Amino acid sequence: MFRYTLMRLGIFVGCLVVVWGLVYSGIAPRGLGDSNYMWVVLLALVISAPISFVVLRGERDRASAQVVARVDRARANLDRNRSQEDEAHDEASPGARSQTS
Repeated sequence: MFRYTLMRLGIFVGCLVVVWGLVYSGIAPRGLGDSNYMWVVLLALVISAPISFVVLRGERDRASAQVVARVDRARANLDRNRSQEDEAHDEASPGARSQTS
């Protein structure tokens, strides 16, 4: 998961450098007034998103599999804890009933 995040960040930074170069060389339009920095960042985000989607498909699938495995382990642990609590409650219930009767 960390690797995917770093790769995605790397693609964004690469796009940011390219867009910055295009804007300051005059090839791409500048933003309005003082919004030039925001324009460069937003344009880099818009360009890097589809590139990341296509280029990082395999890495995203691996990261997704890791997340699914973690969720499955957490669910298994919760189910195991619930069953242990139910067994402890069932064992304690008959003893508590016989003492009150």
